[in-house]
Amino acid sequence: MIDLPPTVFVLYGATGDLARRMVLPAFWELARRGLLPEDWRLVGNGRGDVSHEDFAGRVRDALTEFGPLGDGADDGWGDFAGRLRFAGGGFDESDPGSLLDVLAEARAELGGRPQLVHYLATPPEAFAKLTRGLQQNGLTEGSRVVYEKPYGTSLQGFRELDELVLSVLDEDQVFRIDHFLGKEGTQDLHVLRFANGLFGHVWSREHVAQVQIDVPEDLDVAGRAEFYDATGAALDMLVTHLFQLAAEVAMEPPASFSPADLQAAREGVLAAFRPLDPEEVVLGQFDGYTDVDGVAGDSRTDTYVAARLWVDTDRWRGVPFVLRTGKRLAASEQRASLLLRRPEGPVTDVPGHGNVLSLSLSGSGAVDLQVVAKQPGPDLALAAATATLQLADVPGGTPLPPYVSLLHDVLVGDRSLFTSSDGLAHAWRAFAPLQERPPRVHRYAPASWGPAEADALAEPAGWLLGD
Repeated sequence: MIDLPPTVFVLYGATGDLARRMVLPAFWELARRGLLPEDWRLVGNGRGDVSHEDFAGRVRDALTEFGPLGDGADDGWGDFAGRLRFAGGGFDESDPGSLLDVLAEARAELGGRPQLVHYLATPPEAFAKLTRGLQQNGLTEGSRVVYEKPYGTSLQGFRELDELVLSVLDEDQVFRIDHFLGKEGTQDLHVLRFANGLFGHVWSREHVAQVQIDVPEDLDVAGRAEFYDATGAALDMLVTHLFQLAAEVAMEPPASFSPADLQAAREGVLAAFRPLDPEEVVLGQFDGYTDVDGVAGDSRTDTYVAARLWVDTDRWRGVPFVLRTGKRLAASEQRASLLLRRPEGPVTDVPGHGNVLSLSLSGSGAVDLQVVAKQPGPDLALAAATATLQLADVPGGTPLPPYVSLLHDVLVGDRSLFTSSDGLAHAWRAFAPLQERPPRVHRYAPASWGPAEADALAEPAGWLLGD
């Protein structure tokens, strides 16, 4: 295990929804697993003005609702709570609130010059002022800064934000988080492909007819409607999670599994993404969306997006990557699937979708391999059958939830599962036509699979989920 230096974490937006649901439970899980530095402090920052003790109470409430507290897993809470601090009054370049004073106290408690990690769990419009505030108040030297997504809200917005960030920080100090890259199933894409000749040899257009990346959700937008109505499915999920998953599937073999080589492999394939054709994108909005509290009555925000993406490399040229996500759909899944070409030869009537290699990214992840076999019985009848390997069942495994994995990588300085400046520039370039010429937004019924207009995008195979 890496010997980590004393560290002060500063969590901006510490009383917000993202911090409560994801970031604070991840810190608690790191502490429970002994993956935090021996000496650390977590300083929450927000506009309110609450005592350290009151903040600790709010953290405990968040862990009770979203973490393992309340299930007999609260051993060590007293030590954890004793390391929590709160700095109120907000923070920006003109007014640091009480943060500098609280940081000085935390540094004095730890002694020396502890590592500083700044985590921006805030809306994207706050990133620029917080970044300028870090520079203005002398908090950038030697620090690491974690930016949530979306990192920018357009190609131009990305360029402006990234120019500012890289004028204040070196690239190796910047951790642009995309929690789908931290999923065990996503990480296993590397090993599944490069450590198993059975799969590696078919990973190309010669054998793959179509790639589907499908992330439907049966949840609505309650609790984050104001954020979502200003963002939508395409901006919240397509240019971020789904593009990154497509890059994971489509990248060329990296020189090694080092962080630099993995990032370079992703950047290389993102550069080969053909800009989206709005004619090959379907947007939707579920019926009743405008009745949700916090949503404008005349909102045209998309709660669903399906797109056909083309990757112009020798390996993938001509193979459609079809991507889909949306709210209030018939089920919740997170899958990346390779549909293999039908074999030539005596078998002319292959049932179902034929051979499909599918990775579930939910939870600890799973690998599903659909094969065609003889149906038991006296006749030569064929049937599709699926074999499943649950990654949690791999011997010796101790799977980490995505945010836990990524926060640990920040601690050790491993940027292999974080997006880079160049990679995001390529992603925004491919996404830009959708913002320049947005297609119409179709209506769809809750608990359905979205607008019927999206069915054509997955032809001739059709969508695996909901078939």
